[in-house]
Amino acid sequence: MLALRLLNVVAPAYFLCISLVTFVLQLFLFLPSMRQDPAAARIFSPALLHGALFLFLSTNALGNYVLVIQNSPDDLDACQGAAARRAPCPPSTHFCRVCARVTLRHDHHCFFTGNCIGSRNMRNFVLFCLYTSLACLYSMVAGVAYISAVLSISFAHPLAFLTLLPTSISQFFSGAVLGSEMFVILMLYLWFAIGLACAGFCCHQLLLILRGQTRHQVRKGVAVRARPWRKNLQEVFGKRWLLGLLIPMFNVGSESSKQRDK
Repeated sequence: MLALRLLNVVAPAYFLCISLVTFVLQLFLFLPSMRQDPAAARIFSPALLHGALFLFLSTNALGNYVLVIQNSPDDLDACQGAAARRAPCPPSTHFCRVCARVTLRHDHHCFFTGNCIGSRNMRNFVLFCLYTSLACLYSMVAGVAYISAVLSISFAHPLAFLTLLPTSISQFFSGAVLGSEMFVILMLYLWFAIGLACAGFCCHQLLLILRGQTRHQVRKGVAVRARPWRKNLQEVFGKRWLLGLLIPMFNVGSESSKQRDK
């Protein structure tokens, strides 16, 4: 249990460090290289468009990250009421040993947020995974463009990205590649790995939401009642789901938020 609680602190620190490094590279390395382009004199220059898109993706990723932490799915009233009636807790609740609290419609404990994922922050978690994946993959594309321009490397061949790391390591020790350039190359593979992992989490969670299930229910073999996928989707994302895709916000209009307000 001590190792899990330690991971609960290390994982968020790791995520915030990666976010800070990504922001610094975008601001002080990728954007200045785009401003040197002759086309940067236009109103809608590549540097301006790139900065606006990256700011949009990173704001939504970090905004939903904060909302996942703030909007905790704990539900003490459900178990307290059950205890008063000398009955077990409702099947949709689960006691998390890491958080030491009961969560409503428990899905899993996310160590990168240090919080449980349940009914009240599921939508923010899905959007966090979505925008983190997009921000990482977009940063990888920007980094590839930067490395391609600095080192005069062509990525037209499908295997160029796979052979970039071993080739760059040998050139780094021979002095042909600078330390800053080698650091960007390492970040390319880290962005690629994080982007694919978050995309996989996002797709997996969406599939479970459409089925009306949680990861905890699947792991425990708990049967759920069959409902239309539209109703399952609306229960998590609410009626104002489009607004939540544009700006980070609490889960307004969903069934879980209505239950919380009551």
